[in-house]
Amino acid sequence: MREVGSVPQYYSVEQVAELLGLHVRTVRGYIRDGRLRAARIGKQYRIARQDLEAFTGAPVAEPPAAEPRYAEVSAVVRIESIGRAEAGRVANTVLAAIAGPRDGGPPLRVEAVHEEDRETLRLVVLGGPADTAAVLALVDTLIKENRHG
Repeated sequence: MREVGSVPQYYSVEQVAELLGLHVRTVRGYIRDGRLRAARIGKQYRIARQDLEAFTGAPVAEPPAAEPRYAEVSAVVRIESIGRAEAGRVANTVLAAIAGPRDGGPPLRVEAVHEEDRETLRLVVLGGPADTAAVLALVDTLIKENRHG
């Protein structure tokens, strides 16, 4: 949380407890006793930066930034009635698409296995939700092109 211009910064009880190394119940007790000023918003308390600094007698350090969340999707696409040449074209197109530049995030992996005797192509896609969705959309387009083209 950062102060923007003259807009005061507010902390939750949990954030204050973490900043001060106290238990949440202790912070709530300070609020109930009137030792720490807080505004009640709904069922929660919010403590203004200046009130927290007045309580501690020192400037308040920023709370540590939260770790970014990581999400990974695994998807298996099974395409039936697909010959060797067409399976190769689909697999190569997908593999070429993921080899291009990306905006970072978790690595994107695709494995392609063609079962010639069953005329089935399996694509196993592992990566972040947005990248995986883009690969699935590409596969959908490639399949539709094959059906209609």
